[in-house]
Amino acid sequence: MENLEKQLICPICLEMFTKPVVILPCQHNLCRKCANDVFQASNPYLPTRSGSLTSGGRFRCPSCRHEVVLDRHGVYGLQRNLLVENIIDMFKQESSSKPAPERKEETPMCDVHEDEKINIYCVTHGVPTCSMCKVFGAHKDCEVAPISSIYETKKTELSDGIAMMVGNNDRMQGIISQLEEACRAIEENGRRQKTLVCEKFDHLYSILEDKKRQMSQKVTAEQEEKVNYIQGLTRKYGDHLEESCKIVELGIQTMEEPEMALFLQNTKPLLKKIAEASTTTHLDKVERGYENMDHYSVNFKKEGKALRTIDFALDDDDEDEEDEDAEGGTEEGEGAQTVSGGAAVTATSSQPSAPQQISSSPSAAKSAASTLSDNRQTTPKPGAE
Repeated sequence: MENLEKQLICPICLEMFTKPVVILPCQHNLCRKCANDVFQASNPYLPTRSGSLTSGGRFRCPSCRHEVVLDRHGVYGLQRNLLVENIIDMFKQESSSKPAPERKEETPMCDVHEDEKINIYCVTHGVPTCSMCKVFGAHKDCEVAPISSIYETKKTELSDGIAMMVGNNDRMQGIISQLEEACRAIEENGRRQKTLVCEKFDHLYSILEDKKRQMSQKVTAEQEEKVNYIQGLTRKYGDHLEESCKIVELGIQTMEEPEMALFLQNTKPLLKKIAEASTTTHLDKVERGYENMDHYSVNFKKEGKALRTIDFALDDDDEDEEDEDAEGGTEEGEGAQTVSGGAAVTATSSQPSAPQQISSSPSAAKSAASTLSDNRQTTPKPGAE
């Protein structure tokens, strides 16, 4: 019977269940009054009628913390546990039919008066004591009350405090859930923003790579043009050298001719060929500094400073217009302007026009080598001296 009585104790009021007993969806039982107290503590702002909540809401089971969702009837919509109520009736009937077992009451005794039971409560000091302490002892001038009345009062306060703590725990659990959701949202937003930043930088890299390719193509175009011209000129000088060598061999053979008349006949045309081969006026000359490519030098100090100032934008920019500005540089050498993440990057490369003609004058050669336009121009062969 003692074990059965322990199973019939309400976890809120710590007394035997008071009918009606309601069963929660988690299969735990509560007095309807205790369930209503817990519900009111968990939902302090819901409308009430006659001290009871009548609209739907939710609270947590004090035993297992399972969330109980109620309909518009509130706690009155919970199903009654008739089995537990019948067991309580049978237990009370059995307890009343049997003589009360003699059991030693575990009433605490007074520490000062060892033979006296603690049967009153000192309201002044807030401690239970005995009658002798009130009459002759330390509490003779204190206000006292019957221990039974204080017991009921304190038990009610404890029950209300437990119900309030249950409601506070529910609210704390809700706050924890909100914080966990906020943490997940922050992580997700951080990942998304990092992805966007990486995409912006990748776009900026692609613009720089494209500009590097364009500028490299310009250098390569003039390089190939000059190399082809020098190789062609080398072939012409080689052909002239080969012809001169043949004339030298013919001259040596003529010098060995013993017949004077035949020698004189061959000398006139040979001397004419020697005179023609001795001059190189018909061959182009390469001016000093023609091989120089320093006019393609670049200086990105301003652009480097602009790149180091890149930071997050305060306002949303028109990315389409910025991309067009970045890719559409002027053909006068003003470069490309790229706006990414609120920072502008301007790359300027001054490239003089290509030499128009190779002349024999050193000043003309320097002037021709110092100019190169962005648009590729074919360098004509230099004029003969």
